[in-house]
Amino acid sequence: MSTTTELLTRGAELFPGEVVTTAHVRHLDLPLQAGRLALITLDNGFDHTRPTTFGPGSLLRLNEALDQVGAEAAAGTVVGAAITGKPFVFAVGADLKGVELLAEHADALAIGKGGHEVFKRIAALPVPTFAFYNGAAMGGGVEVGLHCDYRTVSSGVPAFSLPEVFLGLVPGWGGCSILPNLIGPARAVKVIIENSMAQNKQLKGKDVFELGIADAIFEPADFLEQSLLWAARVLKGDVTVTREEIDRGKAWDDAVAWGRLVADAKVHGAAPAAYRALDIIARVKDEDLQAGFDAEDAALADLIMGGELRSGIYAFNLVQRRAKRPVGAPDKALARPVNKVGVVGAGLMASQLALLFARRLEVPVVLTDIDQERVDKGVGHVHGEIDKLLGKGRIGQDKANRLKGLVSGSLDRAAAFGDADFVIEAVFEEMGVKQTVFADLEDVVSPTCVLATNTSSLSVTEMASRLKHPERVVGFHFFNPVAILPLLEIVRGERTDDASLATAFGVSKKLRKTSVLVKDAPAFVVNRILTRFMGEIQRIIDEGTPIATVEKGIEPLGLPMSPIVLLELVGPAIAQHVSETLHGAFPERFAVSANLGRVVAAGKRGFYTWVDGKQVLDPEVLELLSFGDTVLTEAQVLDRALEAVAQEIGLMLAEGVVAEAQDIDLCMITGAGWPFHLGGITPYLDRTGVSERVNGKRFLAPGVASVPA
Repeated sequence: MSTTTELLTRGAELFPGEVVTTAHVRHLDLPLQAGRLALITLDNGFDHTRPTTFGPGSLLRLNEALDQVGAEAAAGTVVGAAITGKPFVFAVGADLKGVELLAEHADALAIGKGGHEVFKRIAALPVPTFAFYNGAAMGGGVEVGLHCDYRTVSSGVPAFSLPEVFLGLVPGWGGCSILPNLIGPARAVKVIIENSMAQNKQLKGKDVFELGIADAIFEPADFLEQSLLWAARVLKGDVTVTREEIDRGKAWDDAVAWGRLVADAKVHGAAPAAYRALDIIARVKDEDLQAGFDAEDAALADLIMGGELRSGIYAFNLVQRRAKRPVGAPDKALARPVNKVGVVGAGLMASQLALLFARRLEVPVVLTDIDQERVDKGVGHVHGEIDKLLGKGRIGQDKANRLKGLVSGSLDRAAAFGDADFVIEAVFEEMGVKQTVFADLEDVVSPTCVLATNTSSLSVTEMASRLKHPERVVGFHFFNPVAILPLLEIVRGERTDDASLATAFGVSKKLRKTSVLVKDAPAFVVNRILTRFMGEIQRIIDEGTPIATVEKGIEPLGLPMSPIVLLELVGPAIAQHVSETLHGAFPERFAVSANLGRVVAAGKRGFYTWVDGKQVLDPEVLELLSFGDTVLTEAQVLDRALEAVAQEIGLMLAEGVVAEAQDIDLCMITGAGWPFHLGGITPYLDRTGVSERVNGKRFLAPGVASVPA
């Protein structure tokens, strides 16, 4: 029994539930009388909705296929070997469900070594080898192709990436070592570090070719035929593949240094994966591929046994699985059809909502407001955004014309909303205003029309309390920018009925949003946590800790922006309004900062201004503020902020604001951009011991977003 087989057999025993990918070998006579080719097709037996992955059992099957092809190549019965995938999918990498089960460093090391040993056999075949990237390829799927001599790609490939750093791993089956040697370090850093840390940005087939990862690109309709013809021409010498010479001098060092700057800007040293990947890229500048492979094995094993990867996989599972099956949502059969949508208001948020409803539901959308000028401005904004989509090639002229035709405005609410099935208000965030809007709507809409509110903090129950039919009112809280942030907090008022709630979830699904069912509690989930977090930060500043110290103290969280910059993005006035709402509900925990009030009164956007292209503290704002004399260290700042958040989350779970801690994390990742590598917030609080220090227990059981005991 070979070492490789032993490694993978042991791995397969640890992962009995693996969906095994087979490696079918068939033989084709190449065009141009170039000879016979062994074509290996990776296929897990399911359609494209269940992409092909590599677990230990799958690697064993590929190893067996390479036994056969290797023997045929040695005997001279084939002149080349190629690997491709099932329709629409090449392969999307390691099966993460298996990674979650690993509890020993030695087992993690074995999985890394096993993958390397199998993939290296492709490079060692005594005949030329080809990868035909026919569909989606990620992680190990990309890497298996990198071990081939030549690669073709379909122009229809929708997603191609090395996403490991995004999850808390490194490309560990050759990606860190081979890719910089193939396309150069700068381009490799872009794929491995920059794209991965930019929310797992995907390459298209054209990008793969232009980067030099693939040597040829063909249309999807006859991709395999053209790839076989191209391979035949390569084998006959009619096509010679030339690749750029790699600069192994200063350019290599500069690329690695740039990668470190990117990683620092994203995670501030708080997550190790990017730095481990860059160490390997730096190493293979002067050392051979095997040294790189050994470093990949070590990095994989260390990271698999670390909390960041487990948190990354946990976050991945939240957005890929839990998000598709919202906990507590009523039976979807109760949902009513929505064939027309009304939007009350025609400001920026209302216009964003109108565009989203028109694009995703493709039903008439009518905006109303208090005067014709505002209505015209709102409709004009939507039409302008449609023109931008057309200009960028995102939609065609016919689609643009249809969308514009769907969005209209009216001052007559009865005429506009009389036949609407779903009406959402996006007016000023004040209870009396919203109650008046709903009272007016109830007189003109149909008995089955759902009334939705985009409130960010006010009580849905109170908003509906004066209506004859409060059961039709539901919270439908979007996050700004509406087109980008996936989260939709769907709030059930005390009297909201199942049919209205089911309709809201049905609409959300068509809008392609991540829905989380939320209890009608002050500020719901994201705004309550962020306000507690930001409030504690503001309190620390007010007490006397310098803003620079506060910002530095929060850096280990690796947030997409500092709390001070976030305040500017949200807007001090909105932040103050939400803090006032929460102060009214929980005065002992939520304070209203006098300093923030002064910033709002002065009409300032935040604490910073720009001078000579640099962001600096605004001296005019600093003049407004008063500070105490309590100065905390950076570590104390982080502790205070995290302890406040841990306390608030514990109270929210006790109140039943959401079903489980997992829903808190899903909300924070998709609504607040909380880092994926943290797993949201609760795994980080567990891992750092803050949860137990504050609440006396963990939020998640051991083994959930952490290494199993």
